[in-house]
Amino acid sequence: MTGVVRPEGGSMRTLLRVGPGAVDLAAIDPRSTPGLPAAAGHGPARKEWARGQVGLLGAELARQQEMLYATAGAAGAGSATSAPSQAGADLAEGRPGRVLLVLQAMDCGGKDGTVKRVAGAMNPLGLHIRSFGPPTEEELRHDFLWRIRRALPPPGYVGVFNRSHYEDVLIARVEGLVDEDTWRSRYALINDFERELAEQAVTVVKVMLHISYAEQAERLMERLTDPTKYWKYNPSDLDTRARWDDYHAAYAEALERCSTDAAPWFVVPADRKWYRDWAVAHLLRETFAGLDLGYPPADFDVERERGRLRDQDGKHPGEQQVNER
Repeated sequence: MTGVVRPEGGSMRTLLRVGPGAVDLAAIDPRSTPGLPAAAGHGPARKEWARGQVGLLGAELARQQEMLYATAGAAGAGSATSAPSQAGADLAEGRPGRVLLVLQAMDCGGKDGTVKRVAGAMNPLGLHIRSFGPPTEEELRHDFLWRIRRALPPPGYVGVFNRSHYEDVLIARVEGLVDEDTWRSRYALINDFERELAEQAVTVVKVMLHISYAEQAERLMERLTDPTKYWKYNPSDLDTRARWDDYHAAYAEALERCSTDAAPWFVVPADRKWYRDWAVAHLLRETFAGLDLGYPPADFDVERERGRLRDQDGKHPGEQQVNER
């Protein structure tokens, strides 16, 4: 394997993007492999090929992430304590932005696996991963975006949301946690919020990992068969599965109403885990490429510092040279 092989038929951001108009998830085959090049071969060989490519893509993503983080650090914006509310000021001062990967899926859709295999290739120092479960009592005292704003990655970081603000138009809708007027009003609020993020130099990549009803059954049975995976199973998973069509209807409307130029949605066929990882890795690679990142120049006199180092080295002739180790 000589290097990263680009997708065929266009960029993944084009091939997987949700277009305008109604969204029919039933028309998207969860076992399909858009963009997979002929170089992947056929049959079992494709899995091995894709995993090798994800390794190469991971190294590229790590380099891009490092440039994002380094630029933020050079601008004094890379601290994990940077407040999300400073984002507008960061942009105004020419500071670097952030990348936010939003993962949504039905149960067993592969969110954790995607985080492990794709985001896991990056440096933890510049990652900001957050999972969202049922809101706490404190969170319920605020609007539904309050906890999301508090979880945004600092400038220079790559953020990953395992579930997100979309739960408030998915589970809240299907399970009747709020009335219809409330969840319907949230589409516009979400679009406004994501437009605000774009204006604050936050690049949002929203991915729905699309699995089939049959594949979900296999993964649930695996959790019920393997004692090391019991912890992943919750009896409520079957209650949610019983409302599969309702959830798909909720997803379809969220994708249709909230796929914008500022924050488009991408649907990744996810029955094949190896393809899922390959596709998401390419989505991130293409996103980084659009940011035109680079390493920051030195803000000190490089030659002077080299001279100082040589002077210090000369004062300790008894020390072994680095190249003698």
